[in-house]
Amino acid sequence: MPSFSHSSWEKLAAVHEDLQKVFIKVVETFDCTILEGLRTPERQAQLVAENKSKTLHSKHLTGRAVDVAPYPIDFHDTERFYLFAGYVLGVAQMLGIRLRWGGDWDSDWNVQEETFKDLVHWELV
Repeated sequence: MPSFSHSSWEKLAAVHEDLQKVFIKVVETFDCTILEGLRTPERQAQLVAENKSKTLHSKHLTGRAVDVAPYPIDFHDTERFYLFAGYVLGVAQMLGIRLRWGGDWDSDWNVQEETFKDLVHWELV
């Protein structure tokens, strides 16, 4: 059975309990790793400067967002990120928790229209 590393647990512990509930349930059957949770304003500014984020007002600053990747991580295997996203959204729905994914910002199930794809990003709605 998959489980989080110590580093993933530490990052997950710093975010909103609803995000914790979703990803604790997800990792029971779909191995994943927590890349980043709570951020400082300085870290957020760095990511905006690197064009890895579009806003200085990210939900990461308040613990209402988390970056998660299927494990083992292969950023070139985008199909696996889409598969993972469907699984995460299903788990969240079963738990009654509304999430927005960085691969479908407007949550309309049309991923082709997205111009900024952040396939690891998850945030509470």
